[in-house]
Amino acid sequence: MTIIDAVAELEGQLANTRDYWLGWGSADRCDGELTLYRSGVSHPQLNGVLRAGGGIAVEEAVAQARERLAGVPWMWWVGPDSRPGLAEGLAAAGAAEVATMPVMAVALDRVTMPDGPAGLRIEEVTGADALREWVSAYAPSFGVMPDQVEQVTRVEEWRGDEEGAIVRFAGRLDGRVVGTSVLLDRRGVAGIYVVTTREGYRRRGIGAALTAAALQEGRERGLRVATLQASAMGAPVYRRMGFEVVSAYRMFTLPPAAG
Repeated sequence: MTIIDAVAELEGQLANTRDYWLGWGSADRCDGELTLYRSGVSHPQLNGVLRAGGGIAVEEAVAQARERLAGVPWMWWVGPDSRPGLAEGLAAAGAAEVATMPVMAVALDRVTMPDGPAGLRIEEVTGADALREWVSAYAPSFGVMPDQVEQVTRVEEWRGDEEGAIVRFAGRLDGRVVGTSVLLDRRGVAGIYVVTTREGYRRRGIGAALTAAALQEGRERGLRVATLQASAMGAPVYRRMGFEVVSAYRMFTLPPAAG
């Protein structure tokens, strides 16, 4: 494995992102000219297309995606690893651009590592009961409904990542899990995901502390660059820690096929 040295090196960062979301493909997944994942959960972020390469026509990519993702809400990610002209082709097929998600990165020897509030205990998530509690904690931030928690927990259990590649962190305060984060050690990059804080506990540095826990784990593994996709709420926190915007994904939705 080649360790990525610079935040400007996008290939490993984008590959880490694809690996993370492909892990959600418990119902269907493919990673070829068309890269997509289907969790089966009725949630647009948990089903989608991550990339379409130059070897597949946009019309064929759209047809395949609609067929394989039929019956669940889904999104199409358009990033620098997709074929040129894809966004325009999707628009011609009736797609609507619904969001832009910055890709941010930081050198792990330059990152600021906040501690979080007094009393916050950060622990690694292991075991089925802890995993269910962890999913329940991040569910509201991701729009996962209470009746979907068991299904999402099963998908998390299924992920099938290489042994030790994924590490989940829970932040516990006042006797409950109030925040979450994930490290994915893949492609020579520390990928940071699922950074959330429960409502009522925000603006206290909990999300930053959980991000720092994942970054520290990556640094101890010898990784040099961390990458993440930032929400509007999270981006200012990451900037204060030293992250910078290095690229972006454009997020599209498509109407159902005619007929």
